[in-house]
Amino acid sequence: MLIIIGAIVVLVGVVVGFTMAGGHLMVLLQISEFVTIGGAVIGSLLISAPMATIKKMIGAIPKALAAKHESKKDNLELLKSFYELFLVAQRDGLLAIEKHIEKPKESEIISKNKKFVANPVAMSFFCDTLKVMLSGGVPPYELESLMDTEIETFEMESHPIPALLNKVGDALPGLGIVAAVLGIIVTMGSINDGAEKVGHHVAAALVGTFLGVLLSYGFVGPLAANIEHMLEGEVRYLVTIKSAIVAYAKGNPPIVAVEIARRTIFSEARPSFSELEAYLRGKKE
Repeated sequence: MLIIIGAIVVLVGVVVGFTMAGGHLMVLLQISEFVTIGGAVIGSLLISAPMATIKKMIGAIPKALAAKHESKKDNLELLKSFYELFLVAQRDGLLAIEKHIEKPKESEIISKNKKFVANPVAMSFFCDTLKVMLSGGVPPYELESLMDTEIETFEMESHPIPALLNKVGDALPGLGIVAAVLGIIVTMGSINDGAEKVGHHVAAALVGTFLGVLLSYGFVGPLAANIEHMLEGEVRYLVTIKSAIVAYAKGNPPIVAVEIARRTIFSEARPSFSELEAYLRGKKE
């Protein structure tokens, strides 16, 4: 939502400033410049990255637009689901949680956490790791190494997405100059058509530069930064899950395991110890 609001603020600021200076908005509507820059961007994307990465980048954009930052309530629900699952394992044995991790969406414990269930990466990471625990004979340090490997793979797989979008943003001013140069070439061809005609062509050419710079610094660059922050949050989410599992695998009580996990959460969404304790006891507020 903030991305949409920010984009509107950028557009309103540019349009209002332009009209206040006496500009006419229709002058900015140069379809040829949009076609030139848009085609160049698409072509450069196809040259610079494999199709799989391009698809991930395109898929990350609507995800960033719809993303909601984790709240304390989200993290309280996550920690409580871990706490209850570990309690079952402690009371009835590790095999007692098998039904919960085989079908997490049907689990009366895990299914309560809607945000977690809606995150296939996190849910697969959690359930697959617990399945390894159930197989037996895996020491905690090996389990931690296994999860670190998966988190590292996720980071390496995700890193090219904002990086690619950043490269597009960096290229846009140059592509805008290309569009402007082409417009100047057209202008030179109509130099004998009078000052008004030449002025129109020069204005159209300058719109290319304007579009390239505006799209780069007003939209694409900030969007890439937002996606990067979103992916960092997803990595931290996995780290929190890892911390809870490793702490329990080392023999800590469920309350200690979730407390260790709580401390990995970023401060703005981290519940306090008292808040966590109250929530685990059933207090919603």
